Amino acid sequence: MIVVCSQCTTRLQLDDAKLPSRAFTIRCPKCQNIISAQPPAANATEQGALAVGNSPALENPRYKQPTPAPAFNPESSDEADEGQSYAQSPSVDAGSIVQMLAALLQRGMPEKERQAVASRPAWERRRALVCVTPEHREAVARALAADNYHVFVADDATQAIERMREDHMDVVILEPGFDQLEQGAAFVTREVSIMRPAERRRLFFVHLVTSARTLDAHAAFVNNVNLVVNPVDIEILPQTLERALRDFNELYRDFNSVFRGAAVS
Repeated sequence: MIVVCSQCTTRLQLDDAKLPSRAFTIRCPKCQNIISAQPPAANATEQGALAVGNSPALENPRYKQPTPAPAFNPESSDEADEGQSYAQSPSVDAGSIVQMLAALLQRGMPEKERQAVASRPAWERRRALVCVTPEHREAVARALAADNYHVFVADDATQAIERMREDHMDVVILEPGFDQLEQGAAFVTREVSIMRPAERRRLFFVHLVTSARTLDAHAAFVNNVNLVVNPVDIEILPQTLERALRDFNELYRDFNSVFRGAAVS
């Protein structure tokens, strides 16, 4: 241990093995000044922040770059590991590009030749975000993919929120037990509730709950969602959605006609 005299700045080298365990004083041999000193803390070097190496705080998932929910790949094998069951969004083929160009050209048509309510082109698939527990995740995603939905599956609340902010979702399916550790259901519900009214009317919000019957209008009203589905009816989820979406679009048909809003389907 090295002690520096505060009066003459003389540096004194002390033997660590002979130092007392508590505060002590020593006389400077050069100027006779009394120096007060503290013994070094045990393992001070090892306990310092710089000696730890990689900070554990940086390993927390909160500090990782958020990524949106990936697209679901229905062709993945059932034996694939979780995390490998999803793939990137499929690229748009040449036929779809031609359809999109045709739709753009039609925008130049006279207003009277347009439909009163904007409708979804036949080539554009509905986008569905699945925010459910792992128990029902695969079944819900496969049922929607089989009905030609463009399905995105969120593993946690961060992926769900990022996907909703990156792309417009036509359907969001939420289960109350989704990402319980981070209160995922609450965050997804909040994201829906803060949408502008025009955006909210173009989103069909579905709750997957065991406490209500499928198509229970009262339960849907109480939970402020458009549709309630019981997990036992996951196999008929596409048909249930089709029926509910027809009713939903019919409800807003006149409203969309006046404001030229787009229907969900």
